[in-house]
Amino acid sequence: MPIVDNAVYVDGHRIQDPSNLTETFEHMRDHSGMAWIGLYRPTEAEVAAVASEFSLHPLAVEDALAGHQRAKLERYGDVLFAVLRPARYDDQTESVAFGELHVFVGPDFVVTIRHADSPDLSQVRARMEKQPELLRMGPEAILYAILDQVVDEYAPVLAGVENDIDEIEEKLFSGDDSGLSQRIYALAREVIALHKSTLPLDDMLQRLLQGSDKYGVDIELQRSLRDVLDHVIRLNERIVAFRSILDNALTVHSTLVTQRQTDTSLEQNDQVKKISGWAAILFGPSLVGTVYGMNFENMPELHWTYGYPMALGMMVASSVVLYVVFKRKHWL
Repeated sequence: MPIVDNAVYVDGHRIQDPSNLTETFEHMRDHSGMAWIGLYRPTEAEVAAVASEFSLHPLAVEDALAGHQRAKLERYGDVLFAVLRPARYDDQTESVAFGELHVFVGPDFVVTIRHADSPDLSQVRARMEKQPELLRMGPEAILYAILDQVVDEYAPVLAGVENDIDEIEEKLFSGDDSGLSQRIYALAREVIALHKSTLPLDDMLQRLLQGSDKYGVDIELQRSLRDVLDHVIRLNERIVAFRSILDNALTVHSTLVTQRQTDTSLEQNDQVKKISGWAAILFGPSLVGTVYGMNFENMPELHWTYGYPMALGMMVASSVVLYVVFKRKHWL
């Protein structure tokens, strides 16, 4: 169902649960309340109805309908438009799944459009409704709570990525190279995508804080935004560290693979040297035996009494000399 939750708040309390958007707009006008409309993959007609009622900028509406936007914060008159890229870690596939959340924040309304299951805004709404004093601060307080939820949900993602990095480091020196390069590369891409999601949050929060005085944002809400900013800075620092570790891991892995290949090549060369050395040693006696095994009538020492011992001595001498030569050259 596109409309996940739809409520009107007055003085920090939920007073109405309209069944459709038309009733929401009527209750807002009758009670001068604040509307919080949560949409999940809405149709173009539903977004158009919200856009018409709240005079949302066409460019922002187009971005919300198209999806696949980068994380950003834009202001159109008195309406803020924020795009957030929440993430969650899938333990089964050991991968990071990214979502997309669009938030319109006006003087008396908040409209959220989700294109994925994450984040769970029902938790945000439940927490806010238990804190009427926070809801009284207006739509900016809801934006803060959403930002806080998105940032908090990055923590288990980073924990999962860190576990993956630990597994890679353990496997790196185990000698098992099967698929390790691919895993390092895939994880590095996920970390880069994660960084693209969290890095803009720093600038977004800075801009919100800079405009706080101009738009009359409560001082306590400003402090809460600074706390979220601190969390974002720490997140980005950890992600930068992850990128550095993975870059080093890929370099080390390439070095180790090259070293193992070199060691294998050297070992093969040693084997070839030994085989060649023994082949040469055996070649000397074979040559002498072959020459004196020829069936010619006129051959030197053929009828000599010591011809046979001499041939055997030449065989042994050639083998011994070659053995000594190869031994000194460390071929054997």
